[in-house]
Amino acid sequence: MSKKVNRNLQLQKNHFGQKLDLLMNTQAERFFEKAKKWKEEFHLLREIIRENKSLKEDYKWMHPCYTFQGKNIVLIHGFKEYCALLFHKGALIKDTKDVLIQQTENVQSARQIRFTDVEQIIKLKPVIRDYINEAVEIEKSGKKVEMKKVADYPIPEEFQRALDEDKALTKAFHSLTSGRQKGYLFYFNQAKQSKTREARIEKYYQHILDGKGIDD
Repeated sequence: MSKKVNRNLQLQKNHFGQKLDLLMNTQAERFFEKAKKWKEEFHLLREIIRENKSLKEDYKWMHPCYTFQGKNIVLIHGFKEYCALLFHKGALIKDTKDVLIQQTENVQSARQIRFTDVEQIIKLKPVIRDYINEAVEIEKSGKKVEMKKVADYPIPEEFQRALDEDKALTKAFHSLTSGRQKGYLFYFNQAKQSKTREARIEKYYQHILDGKGIDD
């Protein structure tokens, strides 16, 4: 391939990248403009995050997401009772101020800092900056969260019995992605009573046969 062709391809690639960046920025802008609940909080969080010049504003999962060299660092999102910063590798951050929250037991990597008003954000500004800087350094280092494997989740007696008695169920379950398998095992194990575990297994029996996860 000639140098001229290579140069043209690179120019096209750069042009496409610029258009994509513009689209992402536009979507993020719309998010902040259209926000009703937590509007003031969102803008302040955005202001704090953008102080870190190594981060790029993106738009993923319908929310503003800030990345370092294409890797997700922190995301702004809101719920009915609180708004939050979600650190994608928050489990690796040294939570010296004890502000990081694990949304559910099944969330292995991400951690939140939650806010219910602007005053909380203002008070935690130094902490937010430090945690963002640490999150970037973690990404630079290449560190990864050690995720649990399917084998780390015990198979409830009731589900093991169902697998032993139903070859189709066994084949379907082991054909699922590891994430879906872990989701089911975690959900089944959460039930304290045998009857509840059996009911959950029965409820999701067809789901498993159809190759679906709990949330599909």
